[in-house]
Amino acid sequence: MKNQAILLGITLLLALGGAVRGADIRVEKVYGKELPGDYKHPACMAELPNGDLYIAYYGGGGEYELDTAVWGGRLKKGTALWTRPAVIADTPFLSDGNPVVWAAPDGLIWLFWVVRYGDTWSDSRIHARVSRDMAVTWSDPMLLGEERGMMVRSKPIVLSDGNYLLPIYHETGRDRELVGADTTSLFLRCDPKKGLGQWVESVRIQARLGCLQPAVVQLDSHYLVAYMRRGGGYEPRRDGFMVRSESRDGGKTWTPGKDAAFPNPNAAVDFLQLQNRHLLLVYNDSMNERTPLTVAISTDGDRTYPFKRNIAEGQDDFAYPYAIQTRDGKIHVVFTSQSRTQVNHAVFDEAAITGR
Repeated sequence: MKNQAILLGITLLLALGGAVRGADIRVEKVYGKELPGDYKHPACMAELPNGDLYIAYYGGGGEYELDTAVWGGRLKKGTALWTRPAVIADTPFLSDGNPVVWAAPDGLIWLFWVVRYGDTWSDSRIHARVSRDMAVTWSDPMLLGEERGMMVRSKPIVLSDGNYLLPIYHETGRDRELVGADTTSLFLRCDPKKGLGQWVESVRIQARLGCLQPAVVQLDSHYLVAYMRRGGGYEPRRDGFMVRSESRDGGKTWTPGKDAAFPNPNAAVDFLQLQNRHLLLVYNDSMNERTPLTVAISTDGDRTYPFKRNIAEGQDDFAYPYAIQTRDGKIHVVFTSQSRTQVNHAVFDEAAITGR
């Protein structure tokens, strides 16, 4: 009953744009309609080397409007208020989307994002820029590849050999409400010792309904696991499952994507290895709705997920979760709600999910 009361408070306060204080899960609204550009989606987060938290999202008049740009804002270490967001990427005459902000081990802050060169996301390419001053200023943009349909959504990881692995996907089709079954997930690998401008593709992952927006963890020097959003449409279905794939050669080749044990309403998921090597999966625990937003924990290397808890639920879409763990051990999840007009930030300890 105590947990149910806490969750009800989270849901009600989230819908009202408030925050939960003193509970084992705290959720706060970060940015909403009161700021320029109603549309705010999807959000990502990074902890910078100086301890600041940084959020980025793309916003404007709507998902496919040409006025969209990538916005960034920060929570300075030791403060309680987020700065007003500012534009950090705006491609003239084209639509920008899906940012990923990532703090690399060498101190560089990376911004990856999507630029749409046509009417649908299958016309997109991935751009990147870097910051050398804690995301205050940014380099000129660079293009990560010429092929159309390439998109980014999830954070890179550093492999045990020191290489960077960036999850990306290739989206197909001309229907804005349908992800083609030939949509695939893949990864770009970069060896920072050889130069940060060289990104090499992995084998592409195919799945029954298509798969996109992969999130990845490395379990040992050779073995990696990725979870992905399914393809298809948004019609009600009984077989809409998250997609899972694995690599046994350090992320170069991947098994075909198979239906996982988790439902997926054609919505983004995130996957994170915690500092204690436990695994965290955050997703919409529904075949057809982007509610509730659920966190599951595995303590046995992805074999089972006995610990689950909803961190947001109710009559709304709680979508596109993005999870990080900061150096102090706290888990942070950012996600959007209110018809993609509000960016939210959840903070909790692993014990809030496992109860121990």
